[in-house]
This record gives sequence, structure tokens and C-alpha cells, in this order.
Amino acid sequence: MITDIKVHEVQTFLVPAACRTPLSFGAVVVEELPIGYASATVENRAGEVATGWGAMFLMDLWAWPSSRASHEQKNKLMCDLLEAYAHAVTDGGDFAHPLAVFLDREEDLRRANRELCDRLTPGEEMPFLGALVAASPVDHALHDAFGNVNGMDSYLGYGPDHMSFDLSRYLGREFAAVYPSQFLREAYSPQIPIFHLVGGLDILRRTGVPEEHLEDGLPNSLEEWIERDGVFCLKVKLRGKDMDWDLERTIAVSQVYHDTRGATKQDLAESPFLTADFNEQCESPDYVTEYLGRLREQSPAAFSELLYIEQPTERDLLAHRWDMRGISDPKPVLVDESLTSVDDLRLAVELGWSGIALKSCKCLSSDLMLLCAAEQAGIPYAIQDLTNPSLALIESVGLAARTDPIKGVETNSRQFFPQANHLIGKAHSGLCEIRDGYARTASISGTGLGFQIEHMRGFTNYVQEADAVFRGARPDNE
Repeated sequence: MITDIKVHEVQTFLVPAACRTPLSFGAVVVEELPIGYASATVENRAGEVATGWGAMFLMDLWAWPSSRASHEQKNKLMCDLLEAYAHAVTDGGDFAHPLAVFLDREEDLRRANRELCDRLTPGEEMPFLGALVAASPVDHALHDAFGNVNGMDSYLGYGPDHMSFDLSRYLGREFAAVYPSQFLREAYSPQIPIFHLVGGLDILRRTGVPEEHLEDGLPNSLEEWIERDGVFCLKVKLRGKDMDWDLERTIAVSQVYHDTRGATKQDLAESPFLTADFNEQCESPDYVTEYLGRLREQSPAAFSELLYIEQPTERDLLAHRWDMRGISDPKPVLVDESLTSVDDLRLAVELGWSGIALKSCKCLSSDLMLLCAAEQAGIPYAIQDLTNPSLALIESVGLAARTDPIKGVETNSRQFFPQANHLIGKAHSGLCEIRDGYARTASISGTGLGFQIEHMRGFTNYVQEADAVFRGARPDNE
């Protein structure tokens, strides 16, 4: 295809970001992490040259929670893998569609992961989920560059007019004549509901905010967030090991919404939409079955407001081959951390999972393949977050606005990393400033992935300078 691209150069950058308040999920607490950025320069077959960008949190605490290695060692490995993958996609590749670049280089990503892990923790390999997170900035940068060099919206480039192959090349003969474009919207939805995260350490009511609270103009309790942003989709982080706490927390979140809405008489949804995320902490599906039964008894209202359960058990689907039908009968149960390939999706369906969680941190190329497989099988999907800040926020909301996910999209960087959004906020205020519970997408426009980098004054200089400071301060560079 004339629109195929050849990768000339990929530069990577690391920019540290600190939490406004600690983010608690599963068994970890996040306080500071680097955002990985990538800038890719490509050429199309017409000889035109352009650059694209991508970004993602390098969150080892989520992607690689259990290891003999320390958090610092794991995070350094992810940073190194980002750079290694950037080199891999520029190493002698021919012209290709960005989807093909990713899928044909997947073994290179796996190999680089193994080699780096052999140096750090011999005999232990970072889960492929972590490798996808590390590769994500580069993958997004190539998709953005693909659109920019061809003067087009990247999401319009996933059909037979711009792909010389259908998905049967990678997914099997049942995908003959199937292209991602069949499942994508022609334009971004103008607005989309956002899921507000209620972390394990989050304060629910204004009366619970301590006297020494942050005074930066942002809310310090769920009650205040509801008042300010009108959020009505609430993702509740639960422990999975403390039934009474999990039940009380779920019911309390529902009650805070109703009390706040009643007090302010805001024109919000009649009921909130809740999701329960256990982050793999439940020993078995039996815990969730009991949780749902007791929630229905104690608060029929909160039970009815619950949209779905997210990844309650361990991410290794083969470890116990849990039958999830006991959960999925009363409420849908979505697979998240376990999902890194279409084969994982097929196994999850076999085991009774109801649907999947797509995350832009797993690479846009991978998401498009999973989206097509889910749509073909009639499986629902959600678009979720990795507390995506900066360009990663645009990537995630953009994906949700071009697809048909369950209810909306998770966007919680405005809660935990608002400073990381300061540059994109100038061009994308509708994504960073939520009103009535919706993100507005009018600013996601133009070529590529719609970043509008040219309207973010100082963006490139900021990323380059912050990267230089961060790399100079890393212990391995002293």
C-alpha cells in the first residue's frame, strides 16, 4: 500500500510523575512512576516523512506485581525494554502497516524481554503484560506517525483501502475478509461517560478529610468529586480478602452518590453505575459468589447498580482453570490482567468469563486485534485505564470514542496525576475537565491519533528536558 510506513528513527524519553495522593489497588500502593514517551519518524511509499508520538506509564507495580526483583529493578527493566523495542522496530524493517510492524515484531519483543530478564533475575521472566506496557509508547507513536505521514485520521486506516492483508494472516481463516474498520466508528463520539476510580485509600465523605488536607483546588473526597464533576460511573477498588470491608465499601460508595446527588439536586443519572475491581486478590471465585449474594441481601440497590466484576482471581488462567460461571450468571465478570492475546481471550471464554477489559497500555495494535476477536464472538468489552496521563489519556479516550465499550471509559489521571496533564490540558480541556460525568472529545482531531501536539506549546522541549534530568538522576547513571 502507498500508505505503508518504514520506520527511520524512534526516540524514547522518561518523564517522572508523582501521585497527588497515593493510589491503592490490589496489594500495592503507587506513589511515583515514570511516563515513557516515544517519538517515531517514518516514511511512506510516496517518500513523505512525518513524526508521531506515544506515551504510557511504565507501571511495573501493576504489570509485574510479584518478583524476586525490587520495584526499582523491575521499573528499570521496563524502561530498558522500551528502548530495546524502539531499536527493534527500526532495525532493517521494510515498508508495512503499523499493525503488521507490531505483529511481525512480537517475537523481537519477547526476545528482548527474555534477554533483559536474564541479566536481572535469571530464571524469571517479566510477564508479557509488562512487555506490552513497555512497548506501548512505541506502538502508539507508529500508529500516530502512520496517520500523520499520510495526512489522515489513523483510525480510518484500518480497512482494505490501507491494509494489504486481512486478519486471517494472524487470527486464522475464520477472519478472512475481516478488518478492524468493520468494528470502528467513522468519527469520535462527541462525548463519553467517564469512570471515576475509588481507590482503597480514597476518602468518601467531606467530613472524613483530615485538617492537613491538600489545598490545590481539587476535591479531597468522593463526595466533592461528585459535586464538582458530576461523575456517575464509579469503579470501586476492593480487597478480595476482607468480605465485611468489601461489602461496606461498595454500599458506602453507592450511598455517597445518592446522598450527594440528593443534597445538590444535580441533574445526574438516577442511579450510579458501579464496577467492582478485586485486582486478582480473591483466592477463588467462591469469594465473589458470596460477595454478590450478600450484597444482594444487604443492599438490593447497590447490587442492581453493579455493572460488572473485574478480574477477581489470579492472572494465570491455567493455574486453577477456575470456572467463572458462578459469577457470570448474576453479574458479568471481565478478564483484565490475564488478557494479553487472542488465545487468552479464547481460553477465558471457555472458562466462563463474560467479557474483556481493553487497555491502551497493552498496545493499540494488540487492542485492535482483541477488539475484532471480541466483536466477532459477540463478547462485550470495557475500555479501562492505567491511570493514563498526558498523551496516554488521549490514546485511551480516543480508543473508547471510536468503539462501543460498556458504558464509558476510565480516566483517573485527573485524580492522581493531574500535574502530568498540564500540557495536554491546554489543547484538550474537554478530556481533563470533566463536567456532568462526561469527557468531551472535540479536541481529538486532525491527523494521526489526534494529539494536536502543535497546540501544546513547549511540549517537546518539556519532554526532552525532563528526560535528561530523570536519566541523569538514576542510580545506574551516577
